[in-house]
Amino acid sequence: MILKRTSLSRRKVLRGAGATLALPLLEAMHVSSMAKSSNVIKPPVRAGFFYIPNGVVQTGWHPKDTGPGYELSPTLEPIRPIKDEVTLFTKLDRVKVAGTDGHAQAGACWLSSAAPDELSPAGYPLKKTIDQIMAEHTGQVTAFRSLELSCNPYEDNRESVYFDNISWYGHGHVARSLRDPKKVFNRLFGIKQHLESGSILDLVMDDAKSLNHSLGKTDKGKLGEYMDSVRTVEQQIERVTKRQEDINKLKLAEPVKPWQAMTRDEFIQVMGDLMILAFRTDLTRVATIMSSPERWGSPLKVQGLFEKPVDHHGMTHGQGNHHVRSKLAALDHFHIQQFASLVMKMKDIKEGEGTLLDSMMFTLGSGISNGRLHVYTDLPTLVAGRAGGALEPGSHIKSPKGTPIANLWLSMINAMGLKKGSLGDSTGKLKIS
Repeated sequence: MILKRTSLSRRKVLRGAGATLALPLLEAMHVSSMAKSSNVIKPPVRAGFFYIPNGVVQTGWHPKDTGPGYELSPTLEPIRPIKDEVTLFTKLDRVKVAGTDGHAQAGACWLSSAAPDELSPAGYPLKKTIDQIMAEHTGQVTAFRSLELSCNPYEDNRESVYFDNISWYGHGHVARSLRDPKKVFNRLFGIKQHLESGSILDLVMDDAKSLNHSLGKTDKGKLGEYMDSVRTVEQQIERVTKRQEDINKLKLAEPVKPWQAMTRDEFIQVMGDLMILAFRTDLTRVATIMSSPERWGSPLKVQGLFEKPVDHHGMTHGQGNHHVRSKLAALDHFHIQQFASLVMKMKDIKEGEGTLLDSMMFTLGSGISNGRLHVYTDLPTLVAGRAGGALEPGSHIKSPKGTPIANLWLSMINAMGLKKGSLGDSTGKLKIS
């Protein structure tokens, strides 16, 4: 039996995964309906990325028609309540580079801004991912430049860094994902810890200043770089403490149920809740969340869907069998349910004269379209939200054959306020409104 989708009222208290998160309306970034139009402050645009591994069953994914009146496919049925808030993009491609693992390249390079011939030392077309390009811009005013989350349920780290991370600062520099909700909570909302860190930084700065007069030119330069990095942390602490009043209104309690004991839907939803809280308290404006790692061979428990644990990656290689293909399609449907639940939570949160979803670009996708064939053409892509007016959702947009997904990334980066004319192997901006 397919797990039922859950929805969330803005006033409801969440108790999933042992966390209690009260969600009153924050006044942060509030836009008064009585304010003069010239004084209206628009909520900032945010970007979230929800990754599903190993591609999807293509026959269950694609609708037959396009445009705003398209009929949902069986896999996409869970988005029906929010169809007008979601855009389906099809026929968007990535170039696969031969000689590297297909699944590692799929996950690690999904958001890459690199062209196919811009290779990392390990041979992947991996430069800086678009979330980090966005975060460089938005992180100048938020406590955290970005937030990287993973709902990896495994403790056997049998795969390399390329299979469990989708965010990269640049070649060889991964923005490692966090998978313990308690650690995520404390990182975001542990005000006491931030204040204690601040006192330590004061001592470090005092010691550094006392050393400065006795150092040579080279060491002074190194010390200056170090002090600049300390100041960056100080600014982060200052921004977190300034958000204290708004954070207190949420009456937060950290998650208490261990992530190892969570059901799949609990794990994904509590991580999604933390991401949403980080957005609405403006602690960050960019986040990524992996529903599962790429290619992992350990059995995966999906309570309420399968009686026994399944091997997602292994199943993709058996798609020629109707029974296996139907199980894979059910798992795809489950992932869409989880995505839709998070989108509905965003829609239920009032912000100014609209909702949190109105300022969002929340993207679901995979870096590989078919896990059996290991192809990167026609990648599954959904984008929920309106990006502050830059997106006009509710349609199925089918691009011409061979359109790079980098065209979509370029349009999204521009919607975040960055002025870029090209990105990786882009051939132009994708029309998103």
